[in-house]
Amino acid sequence: MKKGLTWFNITSIVLGFAFLYIPILLLVIYSFNDSRLVTVWGGFSTRWYWSLLQNEQLMDAAWVTLRIAFFSSLVATVLGTMAALTLTRYGRFPGRTLFSGMIYAPLVMPEVITGLSLLLLFVAVNFDRGFWTVLLAHITFTMCFVAVVVQSRLVTFDRALEEAALDLGCPPFKTFFKITLPLILPAVVSGFMLAFTLSLDDLVIASFTTGPGATTLPMRIYSQVRLGVTPEINAVCTILIAIVTVVVIIASVMTKRAESQRQAEERAAMTG
Repeated sequence: MKKGLTWFNITSIVLGFAFLYIPILLLVIYSFNDSRLVTVWGGFSTRWYWSLLQNEQLMDAAWVTLRIAFFSSLVATVLGTMAALTLTRYGRFPGRTLFSGMIYAPLVMPEVITGLSLLLLFVAVNFDRGFWTVLLAHITFTMCFVAVVVQSRLVTFDRALEEAALDLGCPPFKTFFKITLPLILPAVVSGFMLAFTLSLDDLVIASFTTGPGATTLPMRIYSQVRLGVTPEINAVCTILIAIVTVVVIIASVMTKRAESQRQAEERAAMTG
């Protein structure tokens, strides 16, 4: 059997990436289009970015989206890390199967079902829908992704380092923050970034759980796109792409630095 890349494999990869990224590239290019017609190039201009800053509806929706994404991913990272620690450190405790099932259920549950069930819950407890309901909904469905990412790191974690610190008299709480957390930090940061991106992009669950004054940016874009794509939509989408790109780059750099530091400390410990 012939090994290595073939022309068929190369062509398939190129076509696949072209199918994914050419539409995004065209969107970014036409966000600098001077013409109001989104399909007709009228010259280079940044007028739509200035126009976007004056669009109060889109700016308010963007501010709501960023706040929800940040706070929901922050809480989801804490809860997801705690869930991952519980599943990897406490063995076969009573209710483990039910607990793990509840953690992983949102991964395979259709977003429509999740959104509808949360809507019925908020209505049943007479909780007014708005910013806080969307925040709770995003924490609920992003926490499981963080748990999976962190658990994958904890499964391969060398507990001898923790045991050595405990044998030397370090309290368990301090051991976690001095030994465990720095070593699993790349996975925690990756989980945070994944939760942030998922919350930033969510439309279905937010549509079910939103209320007055809590319209997210994907909801605002979807409502405007139904009436026709405008250059301002291209501009706001380009800004979202830039934000996600910067976040991914920062996360990659932080992860690489943390991994390099961990390897250097391990080599220093072995030579010492």
